[in-house]
Amino acid sequence: METLHIIGGGLAGCEAAWAAANAGVAVVLHEMRPVRGTDAHVTDGLAELVCSNSLRSDDWLNNAVGLLHAEMRRANSLILAAADAHKLPAGGALAVDRHGFSAHITHALERHPAIEIRRAEISALPPSELGPTIIATGPLTAPGLANSIRILTGEDSLAFFDAIAPVIHRDSINTDIAWFQSRYDKKGPEGDGADYLNCPLDEAQYGAFIAALLAGEKTDFKDWEKSTPYFEGCLPVEVMASRGVDTLRFGPMKPVGLSDPRNGRRPYAVVQLRQDNALGTLWNMVGFQTKLKHGEQTRIFRMIPGLEDAQFARLGGLHRNTFINSPRLLDAQLRLKAAPHLRFAGQITGVEGYVESAAIGLLCGRFAAGEIIGAAIAPPPPTTAFGALLDHITGGADQKTFQPMNVNFGLFPDLPPGTRIRGKDRKQALARRAMADLETWLNGTRAAAE
Repeated sequence: METLHIIGGGLAGCEAAWAAANAGVAVVLHEMRPVRGTDAHVTDGLAELVCSNSLRSDDWLNNAVGLLHAEMRRANSLILAAADAHKLPAGGALAVDRHGFSAHITHALERHPAIEIRRAEISALPPSELGPTIIATGPLTAPGLANSIRILTGEDSLAFFDAIAPVIHRDSINTDIAWFQSRYDKKGPEGDGADYLNCPLDEAQYGAFIAALLAGEKTDFKDWEKSTPYFEGCLPVEVMASRGVDTLRFGPMKPVGLSDPRNGRRPYAVVQLRQDNALGTLWNMVGFQTKLKHGEQTRIFRMIPGLEDAQFARLGGLHRNTFINSPRLLDAQLRLKAAPHLRFAGQITGVEGYVESAAIGLLCGRFAAGEIIGAAIAPPPPTTAFGALLDHITGGADQKTFQPMNVNFGLFPDLPPGTRIRGKDRKQALARRAMADLETWLNGTRAAAE
């Protein structure tokens, strides 16, 4: 039986390795760290979270990413198992202790008898003689491998910047001003309805803060980076501010569902902080990705009430992200049309977000394993979150305007004609249909493997 090679030890690569190994396939997982580092990683652990520590909403009935969580749990996801084992209070979101999360996944893969982990950089696409290979190198694909992909596909990889939010030491936050509350007091996994620290701003404070963001000195780009666009779902906070004075107040600084206990009123704007580690000693600034220079970050973010004496465990930064034009290059089984022994998984395929990347890794590992053992697996139906996301990147999206995409209910086929439900009820109907169709698909894949 052939061995499956997987290049990249991020969320997608780890999920693919877990899925394939559990299907009875021998796996070699290649990870270049610590032999070669990146601009964003700080450890050599597998599945390290380099930006937020949140896997976003865990509400499967009302949110598409929560539905994807539920589907992944049913499909024996390693990433969701690790997240559930290391979750932190975060309202309706599934946030994790990033170090415990990475250690859990690293340990699980290291002890799996069918998985070998090799620490070395792969600088070019492997030939077909090596056998089936999954490329799951994520947004920080090394230049040599990225160039090899570009040469083979004949397509220029599209690139943009992901911005990282700062992390603050909890004991430096002034809780005489900041208060604990989730929006609308909503309770989530491990939470109690008071999972965020909220820093309020009045109109004058907000105006001064926006002015400082716009005037602050930003990171200089290299010549080859200047034409790289941002991903709209992860804009630096100062870029959002440049789009209009109220953009942040109706975005990450929106005050809805919150009430300042000092006066019982909703503030004009608010900065939210979310717990970043299990000890509760580190908190990150929600939605505050930034390309401000480090000295400017310290000065400007201390203008926020409650953060006057903030001590930063990590300041914000930027890293370059690369993805391929998947609708043009990949088939429905995530194989490269020009070289079918190669599959792609994770963010490099043009999905955006930790959960989406891991989900595509899970599917890719199952597809590859099925082919190796002679029990080919059909793609999941597009009525599921798995299938809707897969269908989008392998044909549903417009090749000419393809951009990274989070899972959302807009990707799902509509309900049958004549179904007259809207809003929340429609989402719940789509979610229930998805879970029912997922069970049918999972039962079919089990039968095919037997």
